[in-house]
Amino acid sequence: MAVHGVSIAVPEPWCAQLQTLREDVGDPLAQAIPPHITLMPPTEIAESEMDRFRTHLERVAQEHGPFTMRLRGTGTFRPVSPVVFVQVAQGIPMCERLEQAVRRGPVSRDLEFPYHPHVTIAHGIADPGLDRAFDELAFFDTSFEVEDFHLYDHGDDGVWRPVTSFSLSGERLQPSS
Repeated sequence: MAVHGVSIAVPEPWCAQLQTLREDVGDPLAQAIPPHITLMPPTEIAESEMDRFRTHLERVAQEHGPFTMRLRGTGTFRPVSPVVFVQVAQGIPMCERLEQAVRRGPVSRDLEFPYHPHVTIAHGIADPGLDRAFDELAFFDTSFEVEDFHLYDHGDDGVWRPVTSFSLSGERLQPSS
C-alpha cells in the first residue's frame, strides 16, 4: 500500500536554507524530506481510497482560509524523541484546525504523540548534530502566507514529493489573542 502524508510546505528561500542546515548537521533524511509542517503524518492509503481522500482534502481547503505563519527559534522533543525543530510562533490555531479537519476524513490515523505543529530540522542523529541544529537556528525568524497545503507521496526511492496542492479558499480567520 502506498504511503502518503499531508503537509504545509515551507516556501523558498527558507525551504532551501532549512534543508541545507539539516544536511550540514548530518541528518541523512535531509534530501528526502522537504521542510514542512505536518497535518497528517505518513499513512498507508489504499489506491481505492485515494479519490475519496482527495475529495475530502478539497473540502477541507474550501472550508479554511489562508493565514500568516511565523517560524521563530528552535525547540526539541528530547529526551522523549531525538528531534530538533523550528517553532511555529504564529499560526498554531489554524494548523490545529487544519490537522483536525484532515484527520476527520475517510482516512484515519492515530497519532503517536499529541499534535504540535513544527518544522523538523534534525531527527535521529547524534547529540552534537542535534545541539548544532538547535544553536544555529535559535534566532531564525520569518513569516509567510500559507495559501495551500499538499498531499505528499512517499516514493519508492524514499523521497517525499508533493503530488497535489489544495488552495485554502475559505474565510481568512484571525488568530485569537
